[in-house]
Amino acid sequence: MDTRKDTGTFQPPPGVMETKPAVVRVMTWNIHGSVGLDGQRDRQRIVDFIRRQDPDIIALQEVGSRKSDPAAQEDFAFFASALGNHAIESRLITAPDGNYGHAIISRWPLRQTCCHDISYRRREPRAAIEATTETPSGTLHIVAAHLGLSFAERRHQTRLLAALVRSGPEPTVLLGDLNDWLGRGSVQTTLNALFPGHSHLKTFPSFYPLFPLDRVYCRPRTMLLESWTDPAARIASDHLPVIATIGMKHDGENQRDL
Repeated sequence: MDTRKDTGTFQPPPGVMETKPAVVRVMTWNIHGSVGLDGQRDRQRIVDFIRRQDPDIIALQEVGSRKSDPAAQEDFAFFASALGNHAIESRLITAPDGNYGHAIISRWPLRQTCCHDISYRRREPRAAIEATTETPSGTLHIVAAHLGLSFAERRHQTRLLAALVRSGPEPTVLLGDLNDWLGRGSVQTTLNALFPGHSHLKTFPSFYPLFPLDRVYCRPRTMLLESWTDPAARIASDHLPVIATIGMKHDGENQRDL
């Protein structure tokens, strides 16, 4: 088993899958409407890859397909039922032929949920999902996002995300597809300063990952214990997932680590 860390080409080391009372596992994945590199739309394949990582909290982007079989169960409900039941969704496109957006799914109930509009001018609608959940080791503030494709759009959205994070409680985890590949671009400059702990795994395109579009950001810095991806999941989407274990501490310890 390959145990190299933060390279985007390894599996978690032995023992990572074990449940630890002060550790939470998070995952983010752009599932491309459940359409894989083989051109097949297979929602159960997505579920199977997620289950093998056993995350407590999942952020999924590009949920739904406007080419779905009308007789099939609606995608948001399908994934919530299969992966946790506690879910909040943001349907960015709602049409007679299907819905499209992103979601947070949690092992534990989600509280103080809100979808914040971060759309930019006449670009595609975008939203940030915010929630808190009570883990066995304390309250966790969660933000999930799928940022836009233009530089100006991402700059605008990153400023809104930063304000949202600063106004919320600690500890915080930000999950999502940030569509940003520039090491010194506005997204990374802003978020790396705000979130001292962050992954930087290459996830896109899944068949030969070159760009770290999908990220896990943690605040305070000591929360991020390790992160990895699952190369086998390349068949299921055009992005690879990012999985991370984060450590939960008492409030006093969190404040000292900022």
